[in-house]
Parts: sequence; structure tokens; C-alpha cells
Amino acid sequence: MKSIKTFVAVAALSLVSFGSFAQSITASASTLDGAEAKIAAQAKQAGAAYKITGARVDNGAYLSAELTK
Repeated sequence: MKSIKTFVAVAALSLVSFGSFAQSITASASTLDGAEAKIAAQAKQAGAAYKITGARVDNGAYLSAELTK
């Protein structure tokens, strides 16, 4: 029983540590390539990888992304 409680506690703490870093960022530029370059620069500065979560093109390009380590 004690080993099950320990396993559950470790699993919960590991999920918290991974989920606690996820950070949303946004960027805008005149083109999608320009906006993605800004996202990539922000991710590099944070030492993280990124995943594009949304994009919109109106009178410019707007991207949102999630940084992950």
C-alpha cells in the first residue's frame, strides 16, 4: 500500500513540474515567416522548444505558441 501511495505522489509531482513551465507567447509581423521567426527567437532566449497553437492573417500575421522545455 505504501509503495502505491509513493508511486502516485511521484507521478503527481512529475506532472506538476512538466506542466508548470508551459508558457504561452504571441508575436505579430507582416508575414507568417516573420512572426514565426519572432516566436523562434523568444523560444531560443528562454532555452525552450515551441509549438504553434494558433495563427491568423488579417492586415498582418499573428501567431500564438506554447513554450516547453
